[in-house]
Amino acid sequence: MRIAIAGAGNVGRSIAQELIGNGHEVMLIEKQPRQLCPERVPQAQWVLADACEVSSLEEADVASCDVVVAATGDDKANLVMSLLAKTEFAVGRVVARVNRAENEWLFTEQWGVDVAVSKPRLMAALVEEAVTVGDLVRLMTFRQGEANLVEITLPKSAPYEGKPIRAVPMPRDAALVAILRGKRVVVPTPDDTLEAGDELIFVCTAEVEDQIRAVVLGHTAA
Repeated sequence: MRIAIAGAGNVGRSIAQELIGNGHEVMLIEKQPRQLCPERVPQAQWVLADACEVSSLEEADVASCDVVVAATGDDKANLVMSLLAKTEFAVGRVVARVNRAENEWLFTEQWGVDVAVSKPRLMAALVEEAVTVGDLVRLMTFRQGEANLVEITLPKSAPYEGKPIRAVPMPRDAALVAILRGKRVVVPTPDDTLEAGDELIFVCTAEVEDQIRAVVLGHTAA
């Protein structure tokens, strides 16, 4: 994919390096000359421009990008960049960094944001995921809450512990996408057996989270 990242600070550069390592074409847009350091990510295309200006985005050919990442340290700039990318350049997917938790409510589809990444929320989810067994933890929200990535660590008391996945009556609008077992990542098949301590990763709508909890942990869990 061709990906534009607004903001070439530590966050933007780290994202760029990860994406380049995965084989993507990356363009870093930075308006501060002192932050323009092509030698730090030489494989990326570097552009000195204001990502909040339509003319600058036109010159950078943002319309040709599959994804735009608004990763500056300024929430206002990230919102403007997201809105322009979506409404003026019809970018298919816009990911925006939320710097201040109190601004998170603004990062919605109305501002062109497909996925909002809030560091406080992610850190809280990781803390909960690390200490919670036998409860559902929401790790990430997609499309303004229409779908969530959730995790349940399977306790020994779970009704389907030791049974194949085909025996688990999954609710509609839910999919078991991965099982973390020790240091392994298991792509689940109907014949795989659930084991105590498995971290079950689901993609689901918010409406069925309680149903997943009830099925996996037992009906009294709801």
